[in-house]
Amino acid sequence: MGRKLQIDIMRYNPLDENSVPHMQSFFLEEYPSMTLFVALTQLRETQDPSLQFDFCCRAGICGSCGMVINGRPSLACSTQTRDLPAHITLHPLPIFKLIGDLSVDTGTWFRSVGTRLETWIHSNAEFDENAIEERMEDGLAKEIFELDRCIECGCCVAACGTARMREDFLGATSINRMARFHLDPRDNRTAEDFYEVIGNDQGVFGCMGLLACEDVCPKELPLQDQLGIMRRMLAFQSVKNIVPAFLRDKMTCGHDKCGHK
Repeated sequence: MGRKLQIDIMRYNPLDENSVPHMQSFFLEEYPSMTLFVALTQLRETQDPSLQFDFCCRAGICGSCGMVINGRPSLACSTQTRDLPAHITLHPLPIFKLIGDLSVDTGTWFRSVGTRLETWIHSNAEFDENAIEERMEDGLAKEIFELDRCIECGCCVAACGTARMREDFLGATSINRMARFHLDPRDNRTAEDFYEVIGNDQGVFGCMGLLACEDVCPKELPLQDQLGIMRRMLAFQSVKNIVPAFLRDKMTCGHDKCGHK
């Protein structure tokens, strides 16, 4: 006999005018190798078919089942109930639009950010369908692949203190995505181009450095490392932009009016 689990789930259907946010308790017997996804599926099949949560791959690949598990954003399919206390509390991921109960709309958020940052390779080369595939050094290809493993689950965004306070903050996942294109030799964008889209408080300079994004990433991506790399690069770019402008103003203005010495 396994433990008897108590699973408290936040219930709310924003499309039902009579629905109000509340916690509902469910009880379930645990068995070896049970994941939280399996537990939720059993609850929906045997106790309450109206329970809403998302899933697709059940293997930690699609990122659909992200939720706040005992206060920590994570994936239900990758979470073993044996690693949790017998009393489990579940909430939907914050930041994203709530669909119902534990289901949120991450797709609209990621699509909006992707369009805003133009997260695709920028190249001036004409497309040739008969061209041979360009070769890339193995080491560089592995670096790019490492950053490309993001499954867009939204856990890092939900755990971000800055994103909780500012709706316009791009989050670690977006900065990681731009770092991936910065590495790619097929992308023709310059440091100045990257500065224009993420060299601000909405991007690399808005992060408070709490490290929560990397702590909760189910793919263990080096989010803070990439933030640091991009921040240093763009900080240097900002200095390059400021100094020439300062010298130009100093040479062209009247010192008695502008205060330059």
